[in-house]
Amino acid sequence: MLRTYYADLHIHIGRTEKGAAVKISGARNLTFYNIAREASDRKGIEIVGIIDCHSPAVQEEIEHYLAAGEMKELDGGGIRYHQTTVLLGSEIEVRDPGMGPVHLLVFLPKLAQMKEFTEWMRPRMKNVELSSQRMYVTARELQAEVLRRGGIMIPAHIFTPHKSIYGSGSTRMEHMLDLDGLAGVELGLSSDSEMAGYLPELDRYTYVTNSDAHSLGKIGREYNELRLAEPTFAELLLALRREGGRAVTANYGLNPRLGKYHRTYCLSCESILDESEAAVGRCLYCGSPKVVRGVMDRIMELAGREEPYVPDYRPPYYYQVPLEFIPGLGKRKLDGLLARFGTEMNILHRATREELAETVGDDIAGMILEARTGVLGLQVGGGGTYGKVKAPEKATSKAEQADKGTKGTRAKR
Repeated sequence: MLRTYYADLHIHIGRTEKGAAVKISGARNLTFYNIAREASDRKGIEIVGIIDCHSPAVQEEIEHYLAAGEMKELDGGGIRYHQTTVLLGSEIEVRDPGMGPVHLLVFLPKLAQMKEFTEWMRPRMKNVELSSQRMYVTARELQAEVLRRGGIMIPAHIFTPHKSIYGSGSTRMEHMLDLDGLAGVELGLSSDSEMAGYLPELDRYTYVTNSDAHSLGKIGREYNELRLAEPTFAELLLALRREGGRAVTANYGLNPRLGKYHRTYCLSCESILDESEAAVGRCLYCGSPKVVRGVMDRIMELAGREEPYVPDYRPPYYYQVPLEFIPGLGKRKLDGLLARFGTEMNILHRATREELAETVGDDIAGMILEARTGVLGLQVGGGGTYGKVKAPEKATSKAEQADKGTKGTRAKR
């Protein structure tokens, strides 16, 4: 019997419970146990990928909870905690000769396999305890090792300006990786399925959308709807391959306009630029060379076709505005919603407008419903600054959003 599960496959650990750093930029309370509990009890996300499980200190914590009986390793791969399965992953940086740095996501079925992988990694990087560390092998060498161990590889946030395949690595994935050995690709916060459809190289892959969370609150800001028989590593692999009726049935992500690297941005005068009208490598307003190329502009530079191609097997991509972006929905009101509906997934997908209004009032209820359908007015993001949801009276139609705020605007810090 197949059923629907929600999954966020890219979540970092900030610190161990003993306070040891894992992801330096991650929150201190972002531990393995806290992530599992947040996903199960508050978010309502049944599958999470924790991508710092190569760290020996994290592995010690996992073993503790398995031994105590608070968590259980599943036959199909993954660690079960209450209503959520944790998939054991690692984010690794590689840099092939003549190319830029790239982040790759790796997942392995069982803890024993991850521990063995850690020992393989240890002499090939400077500090195996930390997240997203540079590994001194080529991308293909890493890929071959992962596949040999029964794992899967997914290039991370493939368009972002920093440390991604297309944003900083090269102009094509085939320059760095065996295309037949990839399980899928991760779109990142500043792109969507249609934008990726300009690149023919991506046509065959299943897309995933994940949070890249550096705090507990960011878990689930992007996520996937999956059709599986059970929430395990083996079932996820079938879904990525679109086999046996398993599939990614929907991607839920930020409208790319909310992403912090959506448009090209000048670091000097803080303008968001239309790169097509800018001088090469310089700001169109102040002439500064300190320009961060945005995701949309990079995609159009690499585009292999004039119109995006969306194959029949590509699931819908829904612009899901996270609850934290909703104006006026502070901690007290969100806690009230959670007390009534249990989890954020219930609030975002199942509660009716009438039920929401009874708890937080008509205005916020209306915005949550508009968030479901992607019609909230948005202020564009760029240069490392997220876009914003506009107040209800400033909301515009989708068509108007596409035409406004994307050229020559200043990003507010």
